[in-house]
Amino acid sequence: MEIELWWLLVLPAFFGLGWIAARIDIKQLLNESRVLPRSYFAGLNFLLNEKPDQAIEAFIEAARLDPETIELHFALGNLFRRRGETDRAIRVHKNLIERDGLSATQRLHALSELGQDYLKAGLLDRAEEIFVKLRGTERDEEALKSLLEIYQLEKEWSKAIAIAEAMPDHSDHLWQKEIAEFRCEMAVNEMLHDRHDEARRLLDEALAANRKCVRATLLQGDLAAKVGAGDTAIACWRGIEQQNPVYLALAAEKLMATYINLGRKEQGIQLLRGWLERHPSLDLLDAVFRTELEIEGAEAAYTLVRDELRRNPTLLGLDKLLEAQILVAPAERRSDLELIKNLIHNHTRRVARYRCDDCGFKARQFYWRCPGCGGWETYPPRRSEEFDIN
Repeated sequence: MEIELWWLLVLPAFFGLGWIAARIDIKQLLNESRVLPRSYFAGLNFLLNEKPDQAIEAFIEAARLDPETIELHFALGNLFRRRGETDRAIRVHKNLIERDGLSATQRLHALSELGQDYLKAGLLDRAEEIFVKLRGTERDEEALKSLLEIYQLEKEWSKAIAIAEAMPDHSDHLWQKEIAEFRCEMAVNEMLHDRHDEARRLLDEALAANRKCVRATLLQGDLAAKVGAGDTAIACWRGIEQQNPVYLALAAEKLMATYINLGRKEQGIQLLRGWLERHPSLDLLDAVFRTELEIEGAEAAYTLVRDELRRNPTLLGLDKLLEAQILVAPAERRSDLELIKNLIHNHTRRVARYRCDDCGFKARQFYWRCPGCGGWETYPPRRSEEFDIN
């Protein structure tokens, strides 16, 4: 009975205290909302309704009425940058940096935003200067990522490697693919200047960083072929089948040319046919078709494409079959076949593209680095129609 009486006395007090605390919180919230300009809330409303132009105008008015609103200036600068108005974004963030009373964290934030403005504007030297200053601060990881982007844009591959190796997760092998690609870029430059020993060293280092780097193996074959070591070049290119057979089409034509130079064209044709049977792809079919046409003639090329189309029916394969049929058809039938081929070809031009795995960017040619998102090795050398089929 005494416990029940105690609860009867205490419970109303708890409810009373809760009601008072709620009233205080509501009163404080209302007071804070009255301090902010009405244009601030109008700007938020425009943002929520995806109207950035009106949001910017509202935030400009709010910042004019209350210049001390730091976060509002950050939001305004970001909006300017997203719209491509980098001059205005730079002015906003410079004004923040020069303002008195900013905390160390806020000043670093403003400096980082200014670096992003310069980067978006293409002022890479100024952006680099800022992000170098941010190294070793609480914005260090952000600075590293921005510097890595800058050095890739400037093709400063040695600096890019140093930054990638300084990444916090470098020990988890997350950057090995990029480091291998950077060394391949350096090797290509050395090969252009006939510095073969240096190129060979860089390619060895690329494969040490990422043993599955197909590009390094391709370049090793190119380098061997360039100095007349045909058998070594063929051995390199054949090794791609163990690394990643999707990339075999990139080596097919140069491998066949090397076999021909060595006087072993039949061996080369058999190898390419075996690749096509084990790892069918539209680009590999095109390479083998051209080889058959040049060496064995139109009938052999037609038979090859017909059999492959039966195994893997695609519009691009049909386009190739019609091309082969035109070569072997009687003169009176060629005009009809050419009409059909042109109709098919006009359609296949839209699907005969490579597609980035990360961002979906499509291009007519193969890239080691995606022009859309900047990812390395995100373009499998397969046409988009093959993805749709598989």
